[in-house]
Amino acid sequence: MITIDWTTFTPWTALAGGLVIGVAAALLILLNGRVAGISGILAGILTRPNQTNGWRLAFIVGLLSAPFAWLLLAEIPEIRIDAEYPMLIVAGLLVGLGTRYGSGCTSGHGVCGISRLSPRSLVATLCFMTAGFVTVYVLRHLIGGV
Repeated sequence: MITIDWTTFTPWTALAGGLVIGVAAALLILLNGRVAGISGILAGILTRPNQTNGWRLAFIVGLLSAPFAWLLLAEIPEIRIDAEYPMLIVAGLLVGLGTRYGSGCTSGHGVCGISRLSPRSLVATLCFMTAGFVTVYVLRHLIGGV
């Protein structure tokens, strides 16, 4: 049975965050002609040095500075990760591998691709979500206790 912890359920901040992400993605594609796919933006910085990376650097700096901007408004909530470092490293490598095989990440396909009605992005997002659902089910119900 699924239960919701109503003391930490935050639909209004989630809605606000989604709106900010949507507006930022829309502005980037409208004003710069680029899709807000984080893996592609970061790959562009790493693989194409000195080639119009100003907007890419600004985007990454904006992502990294968001927690500090949040501190101006409120306290950062406690972050609790119930996993050991080896598991986190494996998980990160698998996400990176999936990003390369899927030709993009969840932000590129899920936020920008679906909003552009891209069939490839719809399939990629369905694969991301299905893999996540299956992983959670296996870890929580078949293996148990994670």
